Amino acid sequence: MEKGASEPDPSRQRNGLVGALYGEFTDTLNDRVRYSVSLTESALTIQRISSSPGRTKVVFNLTDCIGCRAYRGPDSADVGAYFTAYFYPFKRRWMSAGVARQRVEQCFRVALVQDPLANLQEAEKWAHAIRDASVLQAPRRDGVAYTEVRRPCRVMILVNPHSGRGQALQLFTGHVQGMLTEASVPYTLVITEHQNHARELVRKADLSQWDALVIMSGDGLLFEVINGLMDREDWQEAIQTPLGILPGGSGNALAASVHHYSQSPPAWNEELLLSCGFILCKGLVGSLDLVSIHLASQQRLFSFLSLAWGFVADVDIESEKYRHVGAIRFLMGTLVRLASLRVYQGRLAYLPVMEAPKLPKGSIKATHPPSTPQHPLLCSSLPCRLIPNSSPNQNSRHNHNSTNSNHNTITNSSNNAITTKRPETQSDGKTIALVDSLLPGLDQPVPESWTVVKEEDFVLVLAIYQSHLAEDLWTVPGAMADDGLIHLFYVTAGISRPALLRLFLAMEKGAHLACGCPHLVYEKVKALRLEPTSPQGVITVDGEMVEYGPVQAQIHPGLARLICG
Repeated sequence: MEKGASEPDPSRQRNGLVGALYGEFTDTLNDRVRYSVSLTESALTIQRISSSPGRTKVVFNLTDCIGCRAYRGPDSADVGAYFTAYFYPFKRRWMSAGVARQRVEQCFRVALVQDPLANLQEAEKWAHAIRDASVLQAPRRDGVAYTEVRRPCRVMILVNPHSGRGQALQLFTGHVQGMLTEASVPYTLVITEHQNHARELVRKADLSQWDALVIMSGDGLLFEVINGLMDREDWQEAIQTPLGILPGGSGNALAASVHHYSQSPPAWNEELLLSCGFILCKGLVGSLDLVSIHLASQQRLFSFLSLAWGFVADVDIESEKYRHVGAIRFLMGTLVRLASLRVYQGRLAYLPVMEAPKLPKGSIKATHPPSTPQHPLLCSSLPCRLIPNSSPNQNSRHNHNSTNSNHNTITNSSNNAITTKRPETQSDGKTIALVDSLLPGLDQPVPESWTVVKEEDFVLVLAIYQSHLAEDLWTVPGAMADDGLIHLFYVTAGISRPALLRLFLAMEKGAHLACGCPHLVYEKVKALRLEPTSPQGVITVDGEMVEYGPVQAQIHPGLARLICG
C-alpha cells in the first residue's frame, strides 16, 4: 500500500490533480523499488525513492508520448493495477552517430488500497491524464496552422504487400501495429490485390466511416488514393479526408518529406518508419498541395509529388528490375543510365512565381544561364475557379482543356493576367468541377506572361512539390507540403557524366544547388508545359509512367490534407 505524504505541497496533490498530478508507485517487477511520479502539462517526471544519493530523476517530455493505458495484471490474486506510458524520444543511436526516435515505456504498479477496483480507477485516472496532456503537447511548428484527426479516430490503412522489397506487411506488423495499439488508434487493414485496387476502393467507399486514410507502401499507392478521391462526385469533401503515409516502398519520397517537415534529424529505413508512425499517432493535420496534370489524350491526373521527363524518369522506370534490392535500386539505375547518358529534345515553358524584388530598382537578377532569355514576370498566380459540373477527372475527359475543343480561349488583359472562358456545363446543381485557370488548352500557345525556355536539348526535367524525391534525395531543401509552389529543375545538354553524378551525390545533403553547375536551372513556378519532340521517352507522375507526349500542369495550393508534424 502506498504511504501518505508527510507535508503535501500546496501546488500539487498526491494521487490527485491541483497544479500537477503526483503519486508514489512501485516497480512492476519489484515491490521494494518505489518511484515518485509527477505529471505537469508538459512532462512526466519520475524519481526513484532511495536513501542513497545519486542521479535517479528522469523527465519525459509529453511531446514524445503517444499514449498510455491502464490495466489489471494477469494474476487474479494481485490487487494492484498498472498503467504504462509510451514515449518515442530522440536518443543516440547504438551503432552510428546522431539521434533517432526510440521506443521507451514506463510502467508502474498502483496498490493504494486492498480494493482492486479502486486501484484500477486510480491507474485509469493517470492514464487518462497522461493521454490528454500528451495530445495538447503535440509537436507543432511555428507559423503552421494545424487541425487534428478526430479522437478516437477510425483509420483505414492500405498496404501494398508487393511494394519495395515485398516487406510492407511485415514492417507494418513488426513496427506500426504496436504503436497504433499504444496510441489507442483503431484501424482496419486493407491489403491491395492489384494495380488501381486502392483507387477503385476509395472511389466507392463510404468515407463517413473513416477519419483518415493511411498508406503503407511506396508513393504509387498514395497516387492511386488521391486520384480515387478526386474521381468521386463528392470530391470536394472526399479530398479533405486526412491522408497519412508510412514508408513501405523503395523511394518513400513523401514519407521522407513528412519526416523532414517535422524538423527531425535525417532518418532512413526502420527509423523513418518509426518517425512516420509517431507522426501518425500524434494526429496533427496540415495542408497538402496537389498538382493537376493534363495529358494529350485529355486524361487528367492529380499529383502530390513530381512530374519527371528524361534522366530521372528513366532511372525510376528502368530500375524496377532491381526492386528486390530496395532503395539501392535507384543508385544502380543511376549508374546504368549514366553509362549511356541520353539527351532529349523538347520545348519547356512555365509561369514563374512573382517574388518581391530584393535588388534596387533597375537591377536584373540573373536566374538563368546566359543562353536562357530573360522574360518579365508579368503574372504571379491566379486562383483556381470552380464551375458547376461533375467530378474533376470526369470533366477532364470530356471538355476540360481538350485538344480538339474550340470552347477554350486564352486572352491577355491589359495587365497581362490570364483569364479563361469556359462553358457552363450540364449539372444537377450539387457538384462542381475544379478548373485550371492558369492553363490554356494544349493546342493553344502559352500566354505571353509565361517564360519559354530557349534550350530544346535536355538531360532531365523535374517538377517537384515536396522536399524529397527519395529517402536519400533532398531535392528542395526549402520546400513545404503547402508552399503553393512547383519547384522546377532542368538540366540542359552538355553536362558531363561526372558532373551529373556529382549533382545527385550532392543532392543527398541538399547541396546540389550550391554546386554552381551551369547546366542546372531551378525555378519556382505555378504552372508549366512540356512538349517532347524526341520520338521516344518516358514521363512519370509520382513515379508512375504515363503516356508519352505533351503535358501541362498547375498547382492547387492546400487542396488536400496531410497528417504531418
